[in-house]
Amino acid sequence: MTGMPFSDKTKLVAGLLQILLPFGIGRFYMGQTGLGVAQLLVAIFTCGVGTLWSLIDGIIILTGNPRDSLGRPMKMS
Repeated sequence: MTGMPFSDKTKLVAGLLQILLPFGIGRFYMGQTGLGVAQLLVAIFTCGVGTLWSLIDGIIILTGNPRDSLGRPMKMS
């Protein structure tokens, strides 16, 4: 529909990884290692309070139109 090829990754998997393993794992799956490392470090240095960032990010991934590290739209499921 967009004229761009879809990513081989799915947003359902990325969102669930972010919610169930709230340490930036979903961002690592999407290929966005910088953001994944940032979320991991925030979670560690705040003694777990920073995992809220990953939880909210997971909800945004599931409800939004996320893109992988190459800018391709992710598949729905």
